[in-house]
Amino acid sequence: MPLRLAALLHDIGKPETRRLEPGGTVTFHHHDMVGAKLAIKRLKALRFDKETTAHVARLIELHLRFFGYSEGAWSDSAVRRYVRDAGDQLDRLHILTRADVTTRNKRKADRLAHAYDDLERRIAELAEREEIDAVRPDLDGEQIMAILNLPAGPLVGQAYSFLLNLRLDEGPLGEEEATRRLREWHDSLAGNESG
Repeated sequence: MPLRLAALLHDIGKPETRRLEPGGTVTFHHHDMVGAKLAIKRLKALRFDKETTAHVARLIELHLRFFGYSEGAWSDSAVRRYVRDAGDQLDRLHILTRADVTTRNKRKADRLAHAYDDLERRIAELAEREEIDAVRPDLDGEQIMAILNLPAGPLVGQAYSFLLNLRLDEGPLGEEEATRRLREWHDSLAGNESG
């Protein structure tokens, strides 16, 4: 159901974002983000459940991101973020994105199809190498609290986010390197507060 609804609503933001540029070009900048918000509003009015509404909005929000990949290969970090952002909707996002290529230009359609094939191949390779579906920092909250001698609280969440972003950007670091980088990060916070 979420995939069908997303396919039906994925361009709902186009009328609101339509702009005529100099030279006669028509653009729909950010219709994905506007469309996600409009879809939430419509699906709530139609009394769809929260989970379906959230899945549809996420698919609409992400359906254009791939086109950045087709313009130049992404880093492993960008691929990890794509997978993480799609979450359990990744398979549906693959289908929606492929279906959204409606150009009559055969060369362009072939180029986009090959680029998406490449993206799916890279996702599979990273998943095999790193278990990308379960990307977590190299240290958990308990370890962070022990290393930094912190009580549970917002700073532990910030530290976790810092380590998660490192993991997404650089891949697995291992406990020793993650601990070193965590301490550097924490020391830099303390330095900023005293300065």
